[in-house]
Amino acid sequence: MDKNLDLEKQEQELQKRLDRLEAIEAEIKDREKKLKEKEKAKKQVLLRLAPTLWQELARWAEEDYRSINGQIEFLLAEAVRRRKKS
Repeated sequence: MDKNLDLEKQEQELQKRLDRLEAIEAEIKDREKKLKEKEKAKKQVLLRLAPTLWQELARWAEEDYRSINGQIEFLLAEAVRRRKKS
């Protein structure tokens, strides 16, 4: 009989742990979702470029099958990644 009580207590404790882990997992998923939503919200920036620079970026974007905006965003993201590494 004592073994049954011990097993029940262990099961209850394990269930409590499982419930806590599920709550933590749900919180993590919620945080990840919020971060992804923030990433999706893009900011607009007015950017003035010299015509020659614009033409070079346009050619480069075409080579990489990107829009000019996509190319500029790619280049800025790459610059930020490189800066973080050094």
